[in-house]
Amino acid sequence: MNDIESAASVDPTELLDIAMRLATEAAELVSRRRREGVAVAATKTSVVDVVTAADIEAEQFIRERLSTLRPDDGFYGEESDALESRSGINWVVDPIDGTVNYLYGSPNYAVSIAAVTGDPTAEPAAFQALAGVVAAPDAGKTFSASLGGGAFVNGERIVLGEGPATLAESLVATGFAYSPERRVLQAQAWLGLADKVRDLRRVGAASLDLCAVATGQVDIYYEFGLKPWDWAAGALVARESGAWVGGSGLEEREGRRILTAGHPGIAAPFIGQLLDSAPPKLLSSGENFRS
Repeated sequence: MNDIESAASVDPTELLDIAMRLATEAAELVSRRRREGVAVAATKTSVVDVVTAADIEAEQFIRERLSTLRPDDGFYGEESDALESRSGINWVVDPIDGTVNYLYGSPNYAVSIAAVTGDPTAEPAAFQALAGVVAAPDAGKTFSASLGGGAFVNGERIVLGEGPATLAESLVATGFAYSPERRVLQAQAWLGLADKVRDLRRVGAASLDLCAVATGQVDIYYEFGLKPWDWAAGALVARESGAWVGGSGLEEREGRRILTAGHPGIAAPFIGQLLDSAPPKLLSSGENFRS
């Protein structure tokens, strides 16, 4: 049996059970560590892009548990080196999405775990998420989804409601980069949208922004320069709720350059406006994935 056949034979609900168990346990761990006191372990792209000791501990915990539960699977996480898959399944993990929120005492952070087939390093996305969990312990919410099995929050099914009638009535969410230069370009993109939509929300955790689309707390979410661990689980939750998820066009997959998600009825006009508003340098820029 080759890797593709092996992956195709896996029941997404089995992967979801594992993702739920590990995300719940990891979320309890990082929440406990925050009550004990947050320690910054390192910085990455800039002095404001921090890694806490809890990030490292939680990813190691998840990785070790998966090595026992599914030893042939690959691993692609934010805080450690990638492990190649022998089964065709890869686990894409962000141990704390929203680390700065975590550092500052905001409840808007989450453990994000997704099981996928395909290459999680490809740009745009060339993988299919089979199961995903976004666990936000201090917010008291756990979002989950499996391919074809629907989306849920705290065990209650999520079904995307009726969207806004016009773009002008749409509540938009986004995020900004740690790089000051890139953040200025992202702000310029927002300036071009500011008078075209209802308002802007900035939570600081991509996984939770995608879940907010699923639950109707925002109508559209977009962001430039994300990594797969930021959105692999949240994008599945949004898709399974009925939301549209993609890149800079209705036929393009999401990726490092741009991710957009929202109600299908306003996705096309929003994308058109976003592309008109974004500086060309922002649309053409991209960074290689860490392999």
